Amino acid sequence: MTIASPCASPRRALIVTGEASGDLHGANLIKAARQLDPQLSFCGVGGERMAEAGCDILIPSSELAVMGLVEVVRHLPQIWGVFQRLKALLFSAERPDVVILIDSPDFNLRLARQAKKAGIPVLYYVSPQVWAWRSGRVKGISEVVDRLAAIFPFEPDYYRGYPIDVRYVGHPLLDELGAEGGTRCSVADYRQRYQLDNAQPLIGLFPGSRGNELKYSFPAIVETAKMLRDAHPQVRFIIPLAPGVDSDQLSSVLDTAGVKATFVRDTIYDTAAACDVVLCVSGTVTLQIALVGTPMAILYKAAPLTYAIGKHLVSVEHIGLPNIVAGKTIVQEFIQNDANPQALFNEVEKILTDDDYRQQMRNELAAVQAKMGDPGCSGRVAQMAIELSCPPAQDGQTVGRTVEVNRGKE
Repeated sequence: MTIASPCASPRRALIVTGEASGDLHGANLIKAARQLDPQLSFCGVGGERMAEAGCDILIPSSELAVMGLVEVVRHLPQIWGVFQRLKALLFSAERPDVVILIDSPDFNLRLARQAKKAGIPVLYYVSPQVWAWRSGRVKGISEVVDRLAAIFPFEPDYYRGYPIDVRYVGHPLLDELGAEGGTRCSVADYRQRYQLDNAQPLIGLFPGSRGNELKYSFPAIVETAKMLRDAHPQVRFIIPLAPGVDSDQLSSVLDTAGVKATFVRDTIYDTAAACDVVLCVSGTVTLQIALVGTPMAILYKAAPLTYAIGKHLVSVEHIGLPNIVAGKTIVQEFIQNDANPQALFNEVEKILTDDDYRQQMRNELAAVQAKMGDPGCSGRVAQMAIELSCPPAQDGQTVGRTVEVNRGKE
């Protein structure tokens, strides 16, 4: 549904994200906003998808794509340089009319504070996971963010009573599935494209996009694949390459283990749908897999010091998003030392060989799909950005309440 813009003058939004999923969400937001209000242009920190959507990329998001306490410390000079460039923009003659921050809370909340000092309204898209760790951040977030787009229905309750406008907008992944970026072909056509026999089990190896994910998780994934190949010589492996990841980064590890895999750059949905089971790192990709109903096993590995510190800060029961949405364990999670090849092999083999177990997981994943609501998230967030980008009304702007929006309707 098209909603008229409250002002018609040309305006500019600064949009900042530091990872592949944020680049995807940002691209969809930009497309929706340009349909609703062509007068709003975009610049900022992003990747290939945001650039294709029409964003003027000032800084590649790869310069911020660092995860883990130890890794962040190593990259502090680079991250600090990005922060200073964006801060200078906020206080320059080229200052944006609105700042849109997507995820990456450690960086983006600091930038939000600077935008607040500059008098620029801030829209935060994808709430920091205050329900998982550092819940005390809610107060600080409410002080520097004007509007927050929450993607899970339980998130607005955490901000109740604070001076921030929080709206549940649904999940952005629902805008992709079945549309541009969603499934585009049948499983049979997909397998035929890559000469994958329908009679042979196909296992997806999804290693993520961040450098530390590839460093710590991919060797365990490959060793697991080797064990699966030895136990089931007929299996085939497929690896989707995230933007910015080159196959050469992964080939040496595969070659050392003697494992052959097909590299693809298709959508996650097509690739996951074609697989019988997926072994994947924790993150947004787990929900993408859940949306097509493919059974999976989730692993998470980090630098030892990062994990040692993080396990004392995180209070969430699950790390896998399908389990978080479901409110229970429906997909097995293997964390740090438990993410060893033998344990991973046992779970993937069980999914492959136990028909009842595999079907039960598919049924549970279907329930997760139903819980995630309806499409339209990108348009709802775009409308929030458009409204914030316009000059405040003569009688001032009223903020200071928590708003629950059920799929875009108050």
